[in-house]
Amino acid sequence: MIAQLSAFGAGLLFGIGLWLSGMANPRKVLDFLDVAKKIELRKEIDAPLLAGAAIFGIGWGIGGYCPGPALTALSNLSAEALVFVAAMVVGGLFARIWPSDFSARRAGSLAQR
Repeated sequence: MIAQLSAFGAGLLFGIGLWLSGMANPRKVLDFLDVAKKIELRKEIDAPLLAGAAIFGIGWGIGGYCPGPALTALSNLSAEALVFVAAMVVGGLFARIWPSDFSARRAGSLAQR
């Protein structure tokens, strides 16, 4: 009986969250899922793209977590989830710094030619 009440409570809380966020509106859900309108697709495949994809895939494979579920796994306070999310945050911060530095170095080397 307690398990059923817990499941009902979790579902009710989830439903209220969806309603408050506006995700009960089908148009909003469809707009959210239509990523083609919101993402500018790159035409060229370059070294930073390949390196980022490889690092992302290796991290996912080693950690065993997708980034979204890793955040929810933090509620378990498992060491694996904590380490994975910490590495994910550090990687995200590094990715914000490195591309601009890489672009500046590349532009400088092209200007010297």
